[in-house]
Amino acid sequence: MTSEERIVIVGNGQAGIQLIDSLRREGFAGPVTVIGEEEHFPYQRPPLSKDYMSADKAASPLPLRAEKFFAENDVDSRLGVQVTSIDRSGHTVSLSDGSTLGYSKLVLATGAANRELTVPGAEASGIYGLRTLADAEAVQAQLEAAGTIVVIGAGFIGLEFAAAARKRGLAVTVLEYADRPMARALSPVTSAWFAEAHRGLGVDLRLGEGIASFATDDGGRVTAAVSTTGRAYPADLVLVGIGVIPRTELAEAAGLPVANGILVDSAMRTEDPDIFALGDCANYPSHHAETRTRLESVQNATDQARHTAKSILGRHGDAEHYRELPWFWSNQGDLRLQIAGIVQPGDETVLRGDPASGKFSVFCYRKGRLAAVESVNQPSDHMAARRLLAQERSLPPEQAADLAFDFKAYSKAAAAAA
Repeated sequence: MTSEERIVIVGNGQAGIQLIDSLRREGFAGPVTVIGEEEHFPYQRPPLSKDYMSADKAASPLPLRAEKFFAENDVDSRLGVQVTSIDRSGHTVSLSDGSTLGYSKLVLATGAANRELTVPGAEASGIYGLRTLADAEAVQAQLEAAGTIVVIGAGFIGLEFAAAARKRGLAVTVLEYADRPMARALSPVTSAWFAEAHRGLGVDLRLGEGIASFATDDGGRVTAAVSTTGRAYPADLVLVGIGVIPRTELAEAAGLPVANGILVDSAMRTEDPDIFALGDCANYPSHHAETRTRLESVQNATDQARHTAKSILGRHGDAEHYRELPWFWSNQGDLRLQIAGIVQPGDETVLRGDPASGKFSVFCYRKGRLAAVESVNQPSDHMAARRLLAQERSLPPEQAADLAFDFKAYSKAAAAAA
């Protein structure tokens, strides 16, 4: 690309901001415009469900980059503006402020939106999602006066928030339709441990109970959550965390293929060679999952952004296929969960350590090979697992289970050999 060519990035979250950084580091000196719907400068989302809810901390967002980053990197940052349409043939995007921007390469980093409830009473006041800074500010402002909290959904966000609310001394009930928490992401062993751990923190965790409706007072404010069993749980505040849906509407309206995300190849390129997609909104061919997948994590967003920068600038050489190892984390109060690789239903599991101690790892095997490792309060195991899985190395299950086996040294030797 020449310096006259313009790159337009739709979305200024983790993926979009890392892409700017990577483009400049790769030497692109041309114009870059990033468009963000929120009026705030880009901030980190993960702390919103944890640190931001603490009673003893100032409620202020952590920036993704300092404001001077945008000036120093000559970035045209458009805040509080939406892209309303894409003209692929004309290589332009239309914005909500009435302006039009031309692009040479367009990148969709549109992220995801909270999945919304449609049960009776879901429109009542006092019921919140938690995705944006505005969401977090609204919830945080209500916590001081709230005595009873109901969380709908025992996923990462729901349990992170539940732990933060319990730390403030609030009564918390979590309703989860599935038979175990975080079932989509964890093995049954680790999932069961977290269920008991949260109950030990005082969370009233109700598994196999979904939400049927909400009761309200005469002013239209929520007073109780009624589960699928018919039981009513009093609520001064309700937090809904039932997952997200990818923001694909722009791509779909532009005629780009979508299916649980915007479909891209292993270079993060859509069907249109001048349009890329990455992060939470992109469905890509995962080397590690051995199928198409869409991931919602900081690691995925930032690694795909680095890869996309090289794809745009033609800097891959023989390494065009995206193969970075996925990894995740979730801090739920003092409970630290870290995952390397992708856990899938049917994986065979091997336990390393004693769950009763609060420190252990679960090694997940697929077709006889190590595919993922879940670590609870065991950061050294997590780092070793990342080194090993990144080199696509395995180890026998009996060694994984043997605490006398030096897993850390083994993983370092594998990385050194590579």
